[in-house]
Amino acid sequence: MLKQAYVTLALAVVIALSGCGGSQPEPSQDPVAEAQENRPVVALIMKSLANEFFKTMEDGARAHQSAHPSDYELITEGIKDELDVNRQVQLIEQMVARGVDAIVLAPADSKALVAVCKRAQDKGVVVVNIDNKLDAAVLTDQEMAVPFVGPDNRAGAKKVGDYLATQLTAGDEVAIIEGVPSAYNAVQRKLGFEDAMKAAGMNVVTNQSAGWEQAKANQVVSALLTSHPELKAILCANDSMAQGAVSALRAAGKLSSVKVVGFDNISAAQALLKEGALLATADQHGADLAVFGIEYALQMLASGDTPADQETPVDLITSAS
Repeated sequence: MLKQAYVTLALAVVIALSGCGGSQPEPSQDPVAEAQENRPVVALIMKSLANEFFKTMEDGARAHQSAHPSDYELITEGIKDELDVNRQVQLIEQMVARGVDAIVLAPADSKALVAVCKRAQDKGVVVVNIDNKLDAAVLTDQEMAVPFVGPDNRAGAKKVGDYLATQLTAGDEVAIIEGVPSAYNAVQRKLGFEDAMKAAGMNVVTNQSAGWEQAKANQVVSALLTSHPELKAILCANDSMAQGAVSALRAAGKLSSVKVVGFDNISAAQALLKEGALLATADQHGADLAVFGIEYALQMLASGDTPADQETPVDLITSAS
């Protein structure tokens, strides 16, 4: 009987404790942890990180996210070189599969990236276009709208070309080294250079692509110096190619007689400006460009709207400035 009483008492205690435990409130979740858990994920997909301009862009984006850690999570990706379009397509597909909320894209090709952006949008991913504008006609064909955040490349290139023209004489021979011909910003910069040279009465003897690459520009300019010995200036659509042009001129002993301009204002260009090897470049504020795109993406996620394009500043940079 005594043993049975003990068993009965033990069961009563277990039941009582179970009831007490069930009535206790759940511990509240850390509000900071909860906010971070619910924050949107933004993927920044750039072109070649071997190009200092895009490394500067990445650094600017990371600094912005570090200053706003509870607002969003950032993933950054880049490609091996400026022509690796297929890799950019793969990166977008990977980000969609990963479940990101938004993609901020600096496309390597203005037409070839539209289709994969369309697929991303169809999955509910917000897409914002920076740096190099997606082709308007292809976007229309796909019945899609993607806001562009970036500078007026044609106007920026014209500023550089106009400044170069003040250092030349009408009729002087000049050459344009352009980027990838399928890239909108490459086309616009070439047009801006041509606008300036035409207005000043210069003789554009050739337009050649060096694919945004320093080594390729070195090769192209080395050949130009042989085929066009009277060349007075070289207009390069980015600073990496301007570096290649300067190297070719230095090797040929013509650095003092042929003027070079670029576009982007990377640190290597600033050094060339200081030593007088580069006459001018354009600053499109790469560290801020991705930030503008990220802020647009966050705005779209919050509102559900697609804002209009936003033009960002581009400034002439010379040794004096």
